[in-house]
Amino acid sequence: MFRIKRQEIRKERQFTNTKLSLLSLFFILISINIFSQDSIPEAKDLTEEKELKFQQFFFKALSEKSIGNYQKAIENLESCNQILANDAAVFFEFSKNYLQLNKSLLAKEYISRALVKDPENIWMQKHLIKINIKTRDYADAITIQQKLVTKNPKERDFLVRLYLHNREYKKAVSLMNEMEADNALSSNLKRLKSSLEKRKGKSVIEEKQINTPVSLKEQFKSNKSYTILKQILEISVADSEQLLKYATEGISLFPAQPYVYLMQGKALNYQKNYKKALTTLNNGIDFVIEENMEAAFYKEMAISYRGLGNLKDEKKYLEKSKKIKS
Repeated sequence: MFRIKRQEIRKERQFTNTKLSLLSLFFILISINIFSQDSIPEAKDLTEEKELKFQQFFFKALSEKSIGNYQKAIENLESCNQILANDAAVFFEFSKNYLQLNKSLLAKEYISRALVKDPENIWMQKHLIKINIKTRDYADAITIQQKLVTKNPKERDFLVRLYLHNREYKKAVSLMNEMEADNALSSNLKRLKSSLEKRKGKSVIEEKQINTPVSLKEQFKSNKSYTILKQILEISVADSEQLLKYATEGISLFPAQPYVYLMQGKALNYQKNYKKALTTLNNGIDFVIEENMEAAFYKEMAISYRGLGNLKDEKKYLEKSKKIKS
């Protein structure tokens, strides 16, 4: 009887151990899935105890970052750095968190250190492009993106956007011609290329800011400058007819500027023309490279979906907008 009892206890322990092992495996798989886009470093040359602590701090940093606690994430990364100094993945995570805190100089410093350790890392290069866009260093962003294009031709689409934001229109058209020859140019970019080619030779004169609405509109009649147009759109937000009129003209004149699409979408939403607003917003978002602008597009799209009675997509795009802002 005692032998049977001991066998039952042994079986129960084995079952418990199996459950614990399966549970551990489950949590590991969940962690890998959640943090699949993050580089999880291997803490080499450490004792087992230090390696465990390193991984705990690193996963805690990823967890804090995922819920927007960027400063706490940084504190955990500092603990990682004390255990294992100069790790590329830790530097990468430092950079991500500092960028979220709008500390672009520190973000750039840490990603530069990471790239010294791992110069061919595509995700790190893309992150540096993101920082350069935020600081409006488009020339630097273009240089890195050109390298990515040599590895993957699908990256040409984003390079076109960068050329446009840096007002390198000839290079943008040349690249679009190359993409068209490869049958890799989207219909939206084809339309944009056609508009840019029609505007060849037209110069854009930048003028001093004028604050009164009347003088802005008068000036715009003779000087079709994007700077003037943007000011007109900003003061016309409460007037849907004026907003629609100038945004529509803006798309014709400046087909690579996402702001004019956003304003036309806003005007159409005001007028309850939700389906057309969505079409405009979907066309314009192709030219967005800055996160704040992307969030604004998603928010406006959510308004369109709500107007169409599509509450599922309204929620989806509101969440996308909030995620970028967080």
